[in-house]
Amino acid sequence: MAQLFPRKANALPALSLLGALGGGLLLIGLVWYYFSPEFYEVGYRPEQPVPYSHTLHVGQLGMDCRYCHNTVEQSTRANLPSTQTCMNCHAQIRTESLPLLPVRESWATGEPIEWVKVTHLPDYAHFPHNAHVAVGVGCESCHGRVDQMPVVFVAEPLSMGWCLECHRAPEEHLRDPALVTEMGYLEEVRKTDASYEAFIEANLARIAAEGINPPENCSACHY
Repeated sequence: MAQLFPRKANALPALSLLGALGGGLLLIGLVWYYFSPEFYEVGYRPEQPVPYSHTLHVGQLGMDCRYCHNTVEQSTRANLPSTQTCMNCHAQIRTESLPLLPVRESWATGEPIEWVKVTHLPDYAHFPHNAHVAVGVGCESCHGRVDQMPVVFVAEPLSMGWCLECHRAPEEHLRDPALVTEMGYLEEVRKTDASYEAFIEANLARIAAEGINPPENCSACHY
């Protein structure tokens, strides 16, 4: 009886298996990347009801982050500024500005401005702002150079792995708690090897003296 298939057809099962394996690995890789916070979170830049420029207020005018977010040193959550905070300045400055109309309307009606949340953490993750600020984790470490952001966006992935990198090497991120709102601080200390080495040595000494020990156990952030 004549052979129905050529001999090279014998390789088809092996090629099919390799194709399926390769396709599976490719799918895993795509999911690993495209479903990670580095891809779908970093760069998120929602439009706000009021075009508030951090470049102007923080970068040019030098406003301290804690003027608007005034609970970060006492509360686990960073608050958004109330209309009263905005009107402390804008009752006298740019009182006829059209972009600031929602602020004036909020002040007149008592209805709060519905700011759009920029940074999102899962409900099962806990990040206490007061604990991080008290020990000297700068605002820019998590939120990026907001003084250079006309529109605030997510600058870091804020994933579990990203957080653990900091907890495992806190000496690379800590600073004097009095300087937590200073923008460009880390860039400055990293300009030269000598300044960076001195920065690391000072932080290591402080960590040892103050017993700073960032937790790595699951219950520290998940409970």
